[in-house]
Amino acid sequence: MPDVDPSVRRRFPSAAAPSPEGVVAVGGDLHPDTLLAAYRAGAFPMPVDERSPMVWWSPDPRAVIPPRRFTPSRSLRRSIRRYRTTTNRSFREVVEGCADPARPHGWINPEIADAYVRLHEMGSAHSVEVWDEEGRLAGGLYGVSIGAFFAGESMFHRARDASKVAVARIVELLEPCEKAVFDVQWATPHLVSLGAVEIERSEYLRLVEAAVESPGPFGEG
Repeated sequence: MPDVDPSVRRRFPSAAAPSPEGVVAVGGDLHPDTLLAAYRAGAFPMPVDERSPMVWWSPDPRAVIPPRRFTPSRSLRRSIRRYRTTTNRSFREVVEGCADPARPHGWINPEIADAYVRLHEMGSAHSVEVWDEEGRLAGGLYGVSIGAFFAGESMFHRARDASKVAVARIVELLEPCEKAVFDVQWATPHLVSLGAVEIERSEYLRLVEAAVESPGPFGEG
């Protein structure tokens, strides 16, 4: 595990004026300090392909799920009652589920998986696990938490609505936090169906600046 001094914060390029595609920087490492500095600055890592260097993104507009405006559908409420959820019980297994090479457009390689496991061991990355009635992992999500800010990185499901139930659990955890931000990066039809909205980058950066300094459900992160 890398030597991390929580009193020292690395600086990261400003995410206020990236390229037209939303690229803030290319290259760099996945050291925990680098990752946390990036999230604080409003950026996140995602490679373009297996051979490319790491790319750091800050899209405009940015997709978020406002916890206090989240309203689960009737079918999702039924699914929430059907499944059991836990937090941080099987972080690596959730990451492995998200990294399944059989999934289309996969981008989570072993280096990325190990980097987030290290963040989890530090207390800065968290998972929600969704279990079916037979005790099998039906789905889940993982992400990075800093104060009242939670950046959802990836989610997966092996049974109907399991990933939606994981999202609902994160919303439940964030809802009491006055300045909570639930970042979901880009709006997709799936995320929009869960209440995701798009906001301008400048507004997103303003909200993140306040959220990371506010109390959150997982502590300081």
